[in-house]
Parts: sequence; structure tokens; C-alpha cells
Amino acid sequence: MVQSGEFSIRVPVLRQILEALGPSPLTVLAAPTGLDIPVSDVLVYEPRASLPPINHAVLLAVGVNPRAGEATELTRQAARAGHSCLVIKSFGEPTTELAAAASAVKITLLAADEAMTWHHLDALLSSALAATPRSARDGSTPVGDLFALANAIAAMVGGATAIEDPHQRILAYSTLPGQIIDEERRQGILGLQVPYTPANDDQYRELGRTARVCRFASHPDGLPRMGVAVRAGNEVLGSIWVVDATGELGPDAEQALSEAAGIAALHVLAARTAADVARRQRADLLQRILADPASVRVVAPQLGLSPNATVAVAAFIVASGDPEGILAAQAATRLTDMVNVYCEAHYGRYGCALIEGTVYALLPAGDTRQSHRDLVADIARRAQASLQAPIRAGLGSLATGLNSAASSRQDADLVLRVLADQPDDPERPLVATIDEVRASATLAALTQLLAHNPRMSEGTGPGIRAYDHQHGTAYSTTLLAYLSANSDISATARGLNVHPNTCRYRLARAEQIFGFRLGNPDERLLLWLQLRLGISRDNGSARLSQAFRLFGGTASG
Repeated sequence: MVQSGEFSIRVPVLRQILEALGPSPLTVLAAPTGLDIPVSDVLVYEPRASLPPINHAVLLAVGVNPRAGEATELTRQAARAGHSCLVIKSFGEPTTELAAAASAVKITLLAADEAMTWHHLDALLSSALAATPRSARDGSTPVGDLFALANAIAAMVGGATAIEDPHQRILAYSTLPGQIIDEERRQGILGLQVPYTPANDDQYRELGRTARVCRFASHPDGLPRMGVAVRAGNEVLGSIWVVDATGELGPDAEQALSEAAGIAALHVLAARTAADVARRQRADLLQRILADPASVRVVAPQLGLSPNATVAVAAFIVASGDPEGILAAQAATRLTDMVNVYCEAHYGRYGCALIEGTVYALLPAGDTRQSHRDLVADIARRAQASLQAPIRAGLGSLATGLNSAASSRQDADLVLRVLADQPDDPERPLVATIDEVRASATLAALTQLLAHNPRMSEGTGPGIRAYDHQHGTAYSTTLLAYLSANSDISATARGLNVHPNTCRYRLARAEQIFGFRLGNPDERLLLWLQLRLGISRDNGSARLSQAFRLFGGTASG
């Protein structure tokens, strides 16, 4: 304990940091001197540079194989440099020998969660180190108690306070008597979600760009506010908002709020880590329900659900041009977080999961179908504005019992498959229910049934496509447009931007060349299916199988 003026500042120790971060990010492999060792800084290992002699630092061993001799040597070097801890990622490799080497040189060895990026872990540790001494100036606010912290900030700054996460979900709010609030604050507390206003996006972007306290003027439904971002390194963990009811909160209040942001970082980290672990567990359980109906009776109680609950499955994707790319993966993770918090705010912890690029959420049957659709559309709209990427969302049918949730998921996947064929709208995400696109979805489902039928890649349709490919003609395009226009020559011509006589000539020549009759209803139906599904003679079955993979099971769309 170090005395500094009227405050007592506790030097952070490893045990405090681990307790603040929770069990998920770091696991202790060796602690030869215990966990009450001081921690001063976080360093990233650079192979071509010597380790700086910084006492009590935590060294992140990026890219180091724990089984290699490099890891053992790095352990010795870190101990000689005075570091407290070495952090590795094992990726399934045994760590027994390295743990023994760490114990021999009296340095703590930690294993990082393999799913967490190094820069994210660096940010978490740096924030915890920055916040721990300040949060220890008095013992009145336990780390992680966000409601107590909100009350402390409200008393210190002088206005009703709310603490939010990056998705505008209210994590905690002050309850001190006599502090004025407005309708926006009331609605936010009721739904634990900030009500959407057109000004929201600009305000949150401004907070994200600066470390200073920002002031925002009143509007018809709200009083003036001060806001500040809560950060861990460069990562925005959330924000703090204080109602300035009289407009009289001055520079002292701004300074107090700025200091509170630093104190809040560790509290938000602690609360978020616990929530992240719980969400990951719920995601695993939901994935089992959607993939294995037989597991419902075991899994449902763990989600707090009755196996007989009536639900609908909603599915969301980021329509990226590079679905396997890093940016797409990051966007999908952020989309998962947004869907999670919005659904939790409306329905509680029903479950949300990211499965092979698609975000799935269970929606309870207490609401109407229109309410379900409105929520899905609202989430998609907000996500598209936040991620600056096109979003598609589908809502499956109601499942009477969780053992039918997999069927609702298949419906939602089919909706995404149908929406994948529609052009992107930069202003509006594409959203639909299975009822709205049932005809197109049924046609897409036929792809699954026909995927391995060799007859579908034989006959007139594939023959016409092959002929067009070889001769540069447009018979398949003309026939598909004609059949899709219900045999209306004028509509066909308008759609193709050609003269009606050109259409008539092409149709007549097609019948002559390929020997079929448009007047035969069976031939018309088969020809339309083959042309509509894009089947060719060379790749009919393969193309159908590819199309099925796009929407069946994973629905990456």
C-alpha cells in the first residue's frame, strides 16, 4: 500500500488482474512465488530485440512454440530481465517441461485463451493495470459492481449516470434521489437499451474518436448530456453518460467524469468477462439444439427453457464479397455481439450462436410474428449502420417445441439463400420471413432434392446452355425470360430490351434447333426448372450441390 496525499494507492498484483479478467483469458500453468506478485507493465516479445530490463512486467510470447527450445530460453531471459510473468498459447502442445523451467527460474507461466487475439489480450491487461490503482483509492466499490460505480460517478459528477457497452446496451445506471432524468433515460432503463434516435450514431462516433469528455445539446425528448468513452488501450469498452439537467455542470464535472472513465475500465472488463463466458456457454448449448434435436431435453434446462417452448429462429449474415477473409470474420463476430445484446434486452438469455459465418438467435413465441420481424429488421438496420457492410436477415417458421428448432433454422437458412440472389441496398438491409419468400424458398429447397439426380443435367435445358456457350447465342436467356413472364411476348421483350419480333424469332428457332414444344406443359416445366436453376450439361449436379451448400446447413448465403 503506497500513501499519496489523502489517498491510499495499492500496487496491482497478479491475483487482482486475474480476478478482474475472470477465468476465460488466462490460465495459470506455474506460479512458483504465488499470485501476490506485483505487475507493472505489459510487453510484447520481439524475436530480434533484446528484452528490456523492466521489473515485474508481463511478457506476451507471441509466436513462440511452448515445446521449442526458444520458449525455455525466453523463460530464462524474462526472469533475468526482472519480469513477473510469461504468457504463451499452447495450441494443444504439452506445457509440462516449460512449466518446470519457469518454476526453476521463479517466473510465473500463464496460458492465454487461444481464441483471443494477442492485441485484445494486451488491451485487456493494459486497461486492468491502468485501472487497478485508481479503483483502490477507497474500498467502497468492489470491482465489477457497475451499479455501485454508477452511483459513485453520479455523486461525484453531479448528474444521473448510465454506463453502456459499445452496442448502446445499458449495463448499469445510478439511483440517487433528486437527480433529474428525461424520457430517453426512462425508456433506456426500462429496456436496458438506449432508444434509437437519428443523432445517436454521430454522437457515439464522436465519443469513439476522442479521449476527452464530450458535451451534447438537448433535443425534444432529452436533456443535455456529457459523455466519455471507456477504453482498454485502443479498444472502446463502452461509455459513460451523465445528464446535465440544468446545464450548470462545469470543468470540475468534466474532470471528474474523465477520471471516472479510467476507473470504470476495470469494472467493465470484469463484468464483460463474466458475461462473455456465460454467452459462450449459451452459444454452445444453442448450437447443440439447432444441430441435434435429440439433445433438447438435456440442453434446454441449461438455457432456462422448457423443451416444449415455442420459438422461431432468426439468422443473420454479413454479405461480404470475401466470406473467408479476416475482415468478414471480424464483422461476423461483431454482428454476433450486437444480435446477442439486442435479443437479451428484449427476451432475456434465450441464446445466440455464430455457426460457420451465420449468426442464429432463438426468439420466444410470446411476441407476434410481426414483432419478431420488426426486431430482426431493427437489429439488421443498426448492424448495417455500425458495421458499414450489407446485412441479410431471415426469420424461420414457428417451431412448436425445441426439438423442431432445427426445422425453423433450415427455414431461416432458405430465406438467406433467397436474399443472396437479390441486389445489395446500401441504404437498407435485406430482411424477410419464410412466409414472405416461401415460393422462392421452396424452389431453393428443390435444389437439395434434385442435386444428385442425373436426369436434371440431361435433355433440353442443359443442351440449350451448352449451345449458347459454344455459339454465343442467347436462346437460354430468352426462353427463361419468356417462361418467367408467363409467355407474355411484350413483357419478355421489355425485360430483354429487344424488339418483340426478335423474341418470336428466337423462340421459334429454339424449338426448331432443339426439338421441343413450348405448348407441352411437361416440357415447359422441366425446361423452366433446368434454366431457372442454372443447370448445364457439364456441371449440373456439381452446381446444384454447390448451391445446396450455400444454404443447406450453414446458409452462408
